[in-house]
Amino acid sequence: MTATASDSLNIREILGAPFTLPCGVTLPNRIIKAAMTEQLADARFQPTEELIRLYERWGQGGTAVHLTGNVMVDRRSLEGPRNVAVEDERDLPQLRTWAERAQANGAQLWMQISHPGRQTPSRVSSEIVAPSVVPLKGYGPLFRAPRALDAGEIEPLIERFVTTAAIAREAGFGGVQIHSAHGYLLSQFLSPRTNLRTDEWGGSLENRMRFLLETVRRTRQAVGSGYPISVKLNSADFQRGGFSEEESMLVVHALEREGVDLLEISGGNYENPMMIQRGEVAGSGRESTRLREAFYLAYAEKVRAQTPMPLMLTGGLRTAATMASIVAQNKVDFVGLARPLAIDPDFSRKLLDGTLSSALPVNVRLGVRQLDDMLQSMWYQQQMLRMGKGLEPDLKVSRLVSLCKGLYNVLGARSGRAD
Repeated sequence: MTATASDSLNIREILGAPFTLPCGVTLPNRIIKAAMTEQLADARFQPTEELIRLYERWGQGGTAVHLTGNVMVDRRSLEGPRNVAVEDERDLPQLRTWAERAQANGAQLWMQISHPGRQTPSRVSSEIVAPSVVPLKGYGPLFRAPRALDAGEIEPLIERFVTTAAIAREAGFGGVQIHSAHGYLLSQFLSPRTNLRTDEWGGSLENRMRFLLETVRRTRQAVGSGYPISVKLNSADFQRGGFSEEESMLVVHALEREGVDLLEISGGNYENPMMIQRGEVAGSGRESTRLREAFYLAYAEKVRAQTPMPLMLTGGLRTAATMASIVAQNKVDFVGLARPLAIDPDFSRKLLDGTLSSALPVNVRLGVRQLDDMLQSMWYQQQMLRMGKGLEPDLKVSRLVSLCKGLYNVLGARSGRAD
């Protein structure tokens, strides 16, 4: 059954259908807010009122699950300035407030837990580590070369992920997502391009995926069988000598054996940012536009043919017809939306009730590729900041000003403090 743009009732039935995860938790519909880095923590990496208010606003918009942006497992290693970091129970009151207010209207809030590895801006963090000494290319002084993790440092890092997941559950978050995509630390271990190790954590794919699988396995032990665990995984790095689609498929089978409740499919990294490959949200509804949607659909179809593990597809989805079609045809179980929800927090509800059939069109580009890659996060962060202040998004927010503010935050950031 394939939905059309005018068939709002059909779309409502498809995207509005509940789904029960393997752990037993039922989600009310098939729309999930994918993670976007918010940069709304305070100087001590704690959730702020602005961050809580942002998710409270999103929680009113009809989306089934909201995945947080990167929550760091180590405050010495940050993905960007003003990340939330959860290492222990010191911030439980703020985390509980965040979970309670975000979930007050029936949506679930899942914590995305992450470590940036070498994708740590030089001015943001004091600790830049990776599987191997492989510098990030193309960003000049913004990122310096990492140091290779000692073998004895890896087990404690795994336990950091587990601890953060356990605290998320204690704080009342509905689930967790382990970030193993987009070139962050777990993704770096998977890739032969960035993992040049010759010990038990490198070399063969079995060794390269050990970090991820151990993290998933121990997280399950910590949170129990009835708590949702998701993994975000690259379909590929799209780089010569990197993590390939064939290897990714083998990791998928291993994750299925570990009992993962939801697999989100994405791709790319900072050197080849396929996850933000276009600077616009297309909303014309024309067939030519739909053909550019769903960046990783072909890979998702291959995964679905080999595993019953619930799948979430993120990247490029903009029209209700396309979303409903791929769910109705059982290609995936959930659609992931990010940027459309940053410019319209009620977009999911509008899709479900037929008010809108596609995302609002917006072009976020200056015409210089590397600047545009950074602008994608920075302009949408300004929209999130507006919602955090109790305002609605504004499509007229200046692209250039957003870029300057974002660069100032990164270049002017003080090194992360461990206190």
